[in-house]
Amino acid sequence: MSQSLARALGLLSRLAEQPATLDGLAAGAEVHKTTVMRLLQTLEAEHFVARNGAGEFMLGRKFFELSSMALEQRNIRDVARPHLARLNEATGHTVHLAQLEGKEVVYIDKFESRHPVRMYSRIGLTAALHSAAVAKVILADMPAAERERIAAGLDYVRMTENTLATPAELLDELEQVRRQGWAQDKSEHEAFVHCIATPIRDASGRVVAAASFSVPVVLLAYEELLALLPTLTAGTNAISRDLGWQP
Repeated sequence: MSQSLARALGLLSRLAEQPATLDGLAAGAEVHKTTVMRLLQTLEAEHFVARNGAGEFMLGRKFFELSSMALEQRNIRDVARPHLARLNEATGHTVHLAQLEGKEVVYIDKFESRHPVRMYSRIGLTAALHSAAVAKVILADMPAAERERIAAGLDYVRMTENTLATPAELLDELEQVRRQGWAQDKSEHEAFVHCIATPIRDASGRVVAAASFSVPVVLLAYEELLALLPTLTAGTNAISRDLGWQP
């Protein structure tokens, strides 16, 4: 890498932390102040830096334009896949990835359990909005009015004795998910399977997907499943950071 390019990137990294004056930037550089000024003038001409009302240099519109374009090019499934593979490798349990598509939450990726007892699911199937943990995570991030509209319009098919049966029950659970940052499916969709799910966020902080561990109850008791929550959360946080999210 050329010295000029390296110095320019160093200046951008410092401005990413906070705006700074020419003197402030030059004080931390290993080159003369005039060299720093020439680099800043070039970056300013290309709109990578700009000056605020106090005369300090800060990141310019071109930097944000390129950053936004780069994030748009990152497919959630492609970004998430290596992280999901590590979660599957570390635990041996089924890992699902789901996202909102129109009015449905759809499973877009899956790593199969390595245990002999497995659950049936496949990529492309939809998740029940009132029982699936991944769906609850995605719905919980929506504005209250949107949650209420969706909850009021669902057909509450009772799949097990634990399935939520009314809009009020679902809304109460979504509020809890919103507060705690994760969701459960405590044998609500299938009596012999329970799940936990955590959110995946984009650069704006919005929940754009969810990942889950789905485990037959004969393999793990509910308390043992909850013990995997920190592992799952670490994985989805890593995916979120790769999508541009900053906690």
